[in-house]
Amino acid sequence: MLPPSNSSLRRCSRATMLRWATALLCVVSLVANLLLCVGSLAMPASLLVLQVLAMLGVAWHLRLGARSISLRPAELADRMLKVQEGERQHLSRELHDDIGQLLTAAKLQLEWLQRRMPGELQAHCSTLRATLEDSLGKVRDVSALLNPRQLASLGLEASLRAHLVRTLANSEVHWSLECHQRLGGISEEVAMAAFRITQEAVTNMLRHAQARNLTIRLQRSPAGLALSIHDDGLGFIPASNPAEAGQRGMAGMQERATALNGNLDITSQLGLGTRIEVLFPWPPRTHERARTPASDDL
Repeated sequence: MLPPSNSSLRRCSRATMLRWATALLCVVSLVANLLLCVGSLAMPASLLVLQVLAMLGVAWHLRLGARSISLRPAELADRMLKVQEGERQHLSRELHDDIGQLLTAAKLQLEWLQRRMPGELQAHCSTLRATLEDSLGKVRDVSALLNPRQLASLGLEASLRAHLVRTLANSEVHWSLECHQRLGGISEEVAMAAFRITQEAVTNMLRHAQARNLTIRLQRSPAGLALSIHDDGLGFIPASNPAEAGQRGMAGMQERATALNGNLDITSQLGLGTRIEVLFPWPPRTHERARTPASDDL
């Protein structure tokens, strides 16, 4: 561990001296007030100045303490999301590199054994091989959900389409992903937030909504990247504070949008489906350029 720098030591000693000076002013002021009270004497101007200095010192320390422990909601949400994404990437690597490789090795060993097994055991080997292949596929799917590596190479639209194909393949939901513009130039943070919000919305729809149709739209606008998710499911009553109401998925969506200074609006009624509208604003340095239509728009 590196030793503290001289500047930090000076700041620490200066703060300690001010703290002790404030405490001394308070003690002297208290003793002087007690003496005046016992002697029934009038308060001199010097004592009044001393008390004002003591009050200013206490106020300065209270302000310094409040500033040191205050946490902005956006900064806290951003830090929590970064930790969460880091943990997801770690778990994804563990699944893909360790468990995935072990299952692949077991599959290869089974194939070696199957070539040497008598005929009456071939059916059992085939069943075990199918089980290993299914387990390996599920591990790869979970790894892809935890860490969508294709975001960097394929982009947001292609990654969302691949996720929808994989997730809704065995469901009866009719879905569409509409994007009539190229999405180049979108930051990695915005792409990840849009992907995670869509992922959570689709998961909630499959678990609770019993929807038959799902429409997802991505659009570049002068204000930013707009994401719209609409289903015709059972709907629900959105809470004003999803975290306190136990709606963790909705709370996570709100945190991701807030961390990027975005705006998320959820409209839903019982029996009338759910609509989620998200707007991720462009960064200040690219806002002016985003106001002009891109030359590669379709």
